[in-house]
Amino acid sequence: MKKFLSLLLVLAVLPVALLVVITPMDSQKQYIFGLISIGILCLMGLSKKRSISVIMVVMSVLLSTRYIYFRLTQTLHFNSEIETILGMGLFLAEVYVWVMLLLSYLQTVWPLKRELVQLPDDMNQWPTVDVYIPTYNEPLEVVRDTVLAAQCMDYPRDKMKIYLLDDGKRSEFAVFAADAGVGYITRNDNAHAKAGNLNHAMKLTNGELICVFDCDHVATRIFLQATVGGFLKDPKLALVQTPHYFYSPDPFERNLSVGRNIPNEGALFYGPIQQGNDNWNATFFCGSCAVIRRSALEEIGGFAVETVTEDAHTALKMQRLGWGSAFIDIPLAAGLATERLVLHVIQRTRWARGMTQIFRLDNPLFGRGLTIQQRLCYLSAMLYYQFALPRIAFVTAPLAYLLFNLNIIHSSASLVFAYALPHLFLAVYVNSRLNGRFRYSFWGEIYDLVMAFHIALPTMVTMLFPKRGKFNVTDKGGLLDVGYFDFSVVRPHLIIALLLAAGVVAGIVRACAHDYFGVDPRVIVLNVGWGLYSLIFLLAAIAVARETRQTRKTIRIDVDIPVLIHYASGITSRSQTADLSMGGCRIVAPDDRHLTDEIEAIELLLQSGAISIPVQTVASDEQHIRLMFDDIPLSRRRELVRVVLSRADAWIHPPKPQDNPFRSLLTIVRCVFDLFWLTWKSRRENRRLRAQQAAKVAQEESV
Repeated sequence: MKKFLSLLLVLAVLPVALLVVITPMDSQKQYIFGLISIGILCLMGLSKKRSISVIMVVMSVLLSTRYIYFRLTQTLHFNSEIETILGMGLFLAEVYVWVMLLLSYLQTVWPLKRELVQLPDDMNQWPTVDVYIPTYNEPLEVVRDTVLAAQCMDYPRDKMKIYLLDDGKRSEFAVFAADAGVGYITRNDNAHAKAGNLNHAMKLTNGELICVFDCDHVATRIFLQATVGGFLKDPKLALVQTPHYFYSPDPFERNLSVGRNIPNEGALFYGPIQQGNDNWNATFFCGSCAVIRRSALEEIGGFAVETVTEDAHTALKMQRLGWGSAFIDIPLAAGLATERLVLHVIQRTRWARGMTQIFRLDNPLFGRGLTIQQRLCYLSAMLYYQFALPRIAFVTAPLAYLLFNLNIIHSSASLVFAYALPHLFLAVYVNSRLNGRFRYSFWGEIYDLVMAFHIALPTMVTMLFPKRGKFNVTDKGGLLDVGYFDFSVVRPHLIIALLLAAGVVAGIVRACAHDYFGVDPRVIVLNVGWGLYSLIFLLAAIAVARETRQTRKTIRIDVDIPVLIHYASGITSRSQTADLSMGGCRIVAPDDRHLTDEIEAIELLLQSGAISIPVQTVASDEQHIRLMFDDIPLSRRRELVRVVLSRADAWIHPPKPQDNPFRSLLTIVRCVFDLFWLTWKSRRENRRLRAQQAAKVAQEESV
């Protein structure tokens, strides 16, 4: 009955919606209509109800569709072949953005806040779990704590087996696995990369469930208890996915001056998008931090090997056969983000190739088994990675007029702006309302622009030849002693930025002498404004290439644990930690004894017992003492992992403040300013250091 009433409502509203979309207006009337729409939207924004959000989404869809209809019917008239090519390219880019806007609303307007399913009191009913930790060329220091954290998970020992899957066939990994007491599996070849590694392990193990962690993801103790219950409640549940939380900063967070104050790049996907996918039973498997039912995997022939994104493709195959999926919006594990921008580009290029391969080889729009909503959720993910050409089209479009006097939009500047203003304003406002704690306004453009020039060719080649390319592993755990600017990553961005700057200057000159050049100053103003807007975001993308120093191997976590301080003289003092990491700690100085008496070891007093760790003093002040841990036995390190990385609440943090689009734009402008200011300061400091070094050398030579 509810579906019937909804259908009647849609049929009743459809004529009004059609009227809103197709009614032509001159610029003055369109301005009035647009401003009224914006005013209504702002008034509705005072309410936080979900129903109001849905109405705002409908308004945004109507105004954006009206803009696309205007572009289609009134602006596609050109005077030359080159204008036709460029103009149609820009229009198709706008159609792409419109389609992605509709699909994103489908995913984010109805997020599912899934509750945890409690396991039965009788542990005999709990399913057996095989924990897979695949690795290929990562260093042991990255993998070690992942294995130890897996051993710390609170689950019956006789029902959980941990396996280190070493595709690198390294002896030190075999020795470590034996010392740690976990299984070690390798194979003769590396066929199908990670997917092949997992499939090989499936043949040698027999757990009812398979839990997968990338080799840098450390699990909290409650991971299995929080994820396994759903499999007992729903026999058709195949997948439970949890967020990928990163305890180290990604290149945007580390390299941009305000990066730590904004939600990271993955927050939107592992928040509203996956929650929305979950609502439509379209949760994506993301390759790690997930639990999968073995029987579901066996029914599809194991992990998908046809593409380089075996994770999403595996989930798609299971959902085609009617299996269910779930997303738990609680960070239950944490890993290392990509340390360098170039590594970030390599990783995202693989994702783009993989999603394009799925689009070509197993398109979700076709074939049996999926609901319409599931098809559209997968389509959104696959189309997203085709953003490169549209982004390049948008950022370079002003150059056509500013440098070459080509009209690629056949309309007056005032009419274009009148139609574009409500379309853009409503899209920004509504997305900020729906997703503002997970993705700040305009930051998506920076993330996309960083990648656009690099993935354009790979995605096009993959679209034509979907079986080309190979799986590549993202390096993790690297350090950087000296900061530098990575010109190789942003070379195309610099070229386009220079062209835009030249175009803006040329536009200003033509606007000041518009009578001499015979041009409409309003058209010049529109294109100059567009060029400046594009230039700001290009410069912000360029700023990400300013690699800052990364010298800390492990993250420090604020945690207060009682500690005994053992001095060389034999005296022992009691204190507590201020923060703790896998490499050292900072403790509260109980007195000034450490200034004269060397600290040899500390003893962490835990509920499960005490851990004695030999240490060296790194630095100290009146309040705190910084200590570095010496090598510790594996059993003690496992307990340290339990305290530092595997606490149940280790990665649960309050959400970011709600987005404000105007403040977000100003933040991006600040990033651009800091790019020049900090670069100038660093060069000045380098010149000063070189001068000091030269003076020192000269002084030594004179002596």
